[in-house]
This record gives sequence, structure tokens and C-alpha cells, in this order.
Amino acid sequence: QVQLVESGGGLVQTGKSLRLSCVASGSTFSLEHFGWYRQSPGKERELVARIRSDGSVNYGDFVKGRFTISRDDGRNTLYLQMNDLKAEDTAEYYCNLWAVVGGNLYGFWGQGTQVTVSG
Repeated sequence: QVQLVESGGGLVQTGKSLRLSCVASGSTFSLEHFGWYRQSPGKERELVARIRSDGSVNYGDFVKGRFTISRDDGRNTLYLQMNDLKAEDTAEYYCNLWAVVGGNLYGFWGQGTQVTVSG
């Protein structure tokens, strides 16, 4: 099994920045696709950003150049730099990982970290 632990969420004012981190740990695994999703009350979970094993990246349409996803495979860590935050970015942010464990590909989710943007 693989555990994902997110950190870096919090309360910030409109226009400010936050950096989210997600650390993967557990059984022997190899990282494949790593991503961030978010969910607000009453809304479906949506893709924020995803970075594949080949380094290719895609973002949700709402990002519009404000966020940057990156990964450090040596540290089994995923990052999301969020700039120019808006009130509509308020949500629970979840880390998602696809990893090969024992020769099979599995998907894992973190518990989430809350981001609240006020003002």
C-alpha cells in the first residue's frame, strides 16, 4: 500500500500564494502519474493539475497560468504552487497518485488539505 499525506493548505487572502505538498510513502512502488484534484461543497471533484511520468502536464481550465505543478521523484513528493488565489479556489485539495506496486498499477488518494481564500 501507498500512503499520501498532503500539507500546505490554509487560510489566505485573495491574490496571495500557497504551496501544497504531497508525500508518498509505504510499500515499494514506482511513481507514475501524480496529480491534484479539488472539491468544494456541493460540487464534483475536479482536476487541478496532473503531471505524468514522462513529465507532461495538464491543468484545469480555471488555472489560467496561476498554478504550477512539479514533482520530485527522489523525495516521492508532489508540489502545487498556487499564485493569485481567488475566492473560487476555496476547496479541499486532494493528492492523487498512480503507482506500480508489485507489478500492478494502482490509484491512491490522500486525505486532503483545505484551502480557504478570503477577501
